[in-house]
Amino acid sequence: MAANPVLNDKRFEQVIAEGYGTAPITRTMTYGGTMSALGVLFAIICVTGWFGWSQVHQTTGTALDEATGQLVTVSTTSFPGWTIVAALLAVGFAFATIFKPKWGPATAPLYAVCEGAFLGAISAFYNQMYSGIVVQAVLATLSVVLVMFVLYVTRIVKVTPKFVLITVAATLGIGVMYLVTFLLQLFGANIAFWNSPTPLGIGISVVICIVAAMNLALDFAFIEQSVEAGTTPRRLEWLAALGVTVTIVWLYLEILRLLSLLRR
Repeated sequence: MAANPVLNDKRFEQVIAEGYGTAPITRTMTYGGTMSALGVLFAIICVTGWFGWSQVHQTTGTALDEATGQLVTVSTTSFPGWTIVAALLAVGFAFATIFKPKWGPATAPLYAVCEGAFLGAISAFYNQMYSGIVVQAVLATLSVVLVMFVLYVTRIVKVTPKFVLITVAATLGIGVMYLVTFLLQLFGANIAFWNSPTPLGIGISVVICIVAAMNLALDFAFIEQSVEAGTTPRRLEWLAALGVTVTIVWLYLEILRLLSLLRR
């Protein structure tokens, strides 16, 4: 049902087909177990995020301004190249969990290790350019998650088939935009319309943040349905926690980008 590639019916059916259903299920998925797994993942992200943050350094020097002929102070931020490798590994571990959910207790924490290092480094990079932006992004992300959770549990936001269809379509559209932009940039195209501090760029960023928030509602609904079914294996708590984590990380990165656009 959910648009999140981690949380969907096929993944859970695959787990049952791989052997979970060959014996009576004595330990089923619970809210508490899912929240515990989610807490572990975010604790790992915080620890490795601190490490990634510490690897980004800013140096200052002087350079000659050709227009005025005077010496000016120039700041340079070093962004470690290994963070790209960490991001790719995080994607790899996420897909490993999706296609082999039984590996979740191992691959989900490994995803958090790599993703945390990448998030810490990129957050430090943004913070060097715009002081205090990371604190704003974190608070905004937590606020959106809390608001969406309250709206969901109070049923102000109802995950109806129409809501699911709109969210899935919007998410796929954003995914296509990411992919096309990446491919065009590989061939040297300058695609700046959606990443510039213009009304269009800011508007696109706002829409992406809204769609990411809508995906949270789908994640909450899927977890609720899986727990209430009473037949979902407990090990699937790691897969569910990973799905929520992926959505929150996406939301955080988009809010960070939006704030940077507003502060340019």
